[in-house]
Amino acid sequence: MIGVIVPAHNEEALIAGCLAALLEASRHDALAGEPVRIVVALDACSDFSGAIARAYGVQTLSLKARNVGVARALGASLVLAQGARWLAFTDADSRVSPNWLAAQLALDADAVCGSIAVDDWSAHPHSVREYFRKTYVDADGHRHVHGANLGVSADAYRRAGGFPPLRCSEDVALVDRLIATGARIAWSAAPRVTTSARAAARVRGGFSDTLIAWATGSAPA
Repeated sequence: MIGVIVPAHNEEALIAGCLAALLEASRHDALAGEPVRIVVALDACSDFSGAIARAYGVQTLSLKARNVGVARALGASLVLAQGARWLAFTDADSRVSPNWLAAQLALDADAVCGSIAVDDWSAHPHSVREYFRKTYVDADGHRHVHGANLGVSADAYRRAGGFPPLRCSEDVALVDRLIATGARIAWSAAPRVTTSARAAARVRGGFSDTLIAWATGSAPA
């Protein structure tokens, strides 16, 4: 079984698109009918995120940590207890490609770090889009780490000790742990994910916050 974990904090505007894409990816022919269990970790949600997730027929769990590391870890623990052999992670404001899971598994690695594309730059100045275009490596061999496009075998995840309880950069911390334990990591552009460039950041230091910093000149650009 493959487990997919989606942390969510008040994502009613975007989570439907995320889940529709995940359900399509879960039915890809290359998976040969292997079950895919999607879990939405509802972290301190006060909107309709949970109702939308349940309407899509996926599993949900609720927590009040306001901590994405905790949310990802709890979701991972749930699917591991249910027998998952592979864990895939994305974000509620992102949409995976139809072959996302198939592409991760085809790389035959202990973990897969995928790149991302941005769906809409209209919330930011043109300079931000240009900076991203010039500096971001969307090709095999990149060294980006995104919680929106990450996969890891159950065995490697356990050896690494899972996600630390960090409010930001929990994905980078997990990959550092994987590297320290000798995991074979594929830095690949094959598993495709499109993500939001919204101007309302959910967490300080995350992708949206980085784009805002570029736009305001508070980060190198």
